[in-house]
Amino acid sequence: MEGSFGLLREAVQATAAIYERVKSVITPEEWAGFAGDVLDILRLKRERNAIILAHNYMTPEIFHGVADLTGDSLALAREAAQTNASVIVVAGVHFMAETAKLLNPSRMVLTPDPAAGCSLADSITAEDVRALRQKHPGAPVVTYVNTSAAVKAESDICCTSGNVRKIVESLGASEVILLPDKYLAQNVAARTEVKIITWDGSCEVHELFTPEDIRLWRAKHKGLAVLAHLECPGGVVAEADFTGSTAGMIDWIGTHKPEKAMLLTEHSMSENIAAQHPGTTFVGPCRVCPHMKRITLKNIREALETLTHEVTVAEAIASRARQAVERMIAVR
Repeated sequence: MEGSFGLLREAVQATAAIYERVKSVITPEEWAGFAGDVLDILRLKRERNAIILAHNYMTPEIFHGVADLTGDSLALAREAAQTNASVIVVAGVHFMAETAKLLNPSRMVLTPDPAAGCSLADSITAEDVRALRQKHPGAPVVTYVNTSAAVKAESDICCTSGNVRKIVESLGASEVILLPDKYLAQNVAARTEVKIITWDGSCEVHELFTPEDIRLWRAKHKGLAVLAHLECPGGVVAEADFTGSTAGMIDWIGTHKPEKAMLLTEHSMSENIAAQHPGTTFVGPCRVCPHMKRITLKNIREALETLTHEVTVAEAIASRARQAVERMIAVR
């Protein structure tokens, strides 16, 4: 028993500098439970020549504790294309791991939990895209990165919430099919002269936010800054102070430094920003993505130990999907 406590103390001491980054959002008792896995992951990364890509929705012990590259879908896609690592572990949902594999076909890409899915990715199939093309001949297909590789393969170009309007307007078309998120498409349609053809998909987290949420929390907190993700319904976007991608939200907080803020997006992102900007107090409804929360320190460690679960994409699909992602990355 004393030996176990001794190892625990050593792990906590060895990770003290990392804990400094998250001490405002993780208690010392919680960190004691994380420290051993953090140390093991750092060691395994060196041994495997591995890096960890972590989405903004990862919990703080992952985001600030073991990740090498962090960001939104666009940032991770770009960084994945630049890495020299032999092994890439994607701390995010499955479509993100597929995208990393598309851009790094010769490298091993691992997902800590292959069951970490996405309601948006599940809302549309390759067959659905082909049917849309038949219904709207000549209209280019812009596919949100929150989709499977098979759907990307049927698309002309991909987009993220950070570059969607720029992508849509770069095509020079009078009408564009933008899928699968209906709220993202509606919000973009309100900001462009391009006619947007939508699909009935949505994010199970962002669609839960309401204008009433904003009014309730504004009444409780005078001067509250409200930031909404583009996947939120239009009524929510209309009442927010800022609307954009997760990266856009982070930049806005860093620039404006509000005393109090509410992020209408996945809960862990507020914790991650709070660790970086302790001068801002984050309030608001807690909406948790059950898929993102399937990724933990323990299954990241297990993925590196056993080199599972490897993500593969059939080349017949990968070659076409890769083109759609690379076209997106080329638009600056």
